[in-house]
Amino acid sequence: MDRVRIIDDQLYNLLRQEKIQEFNEKKQATESLPSLQLCDFRGLDLRGMDADGLDLRGAYFRGADLRGIDFRRAHLEGASIASTKISGCFFPVSLTAEEIMMSLNHGTRMRYRPKVAKPT
Repeated sequence: MDRVRIIDDQLYNLLRQEKIQEFNEKKQATESLPSLQLCDFRGLDLRGMDADGLDLRGAYFRGADLRGIDFRRAHLEGASIASTKISGCFFPVSLTAEEIMMSLNHGTRMRYRPKVAKPT
């Protein structure tokens, strides 16, 4: 089982310090985004974070403030959002409302639903 971790990365450290505007500016100027897979975001106020393209698989957000974040183009499979504030968030289409609610209320890891082939 993989453990949640704190990594030594400039962008991640900005999020840990809740310097969201600075994170967004540096993210826009970065060609290659770091993997934030399995990272610890417990209790952080991340409102306003640009999550576009972020690899947040397995991330741990317990008690974080995620209000208004657009996660539609972030990878959240395996992430846990237990007891977070999520009003106004957008989530990837592959995450069902049930998965989001199970994670929010019980701390389960979110699972993407399998892609269904379109009828021909």
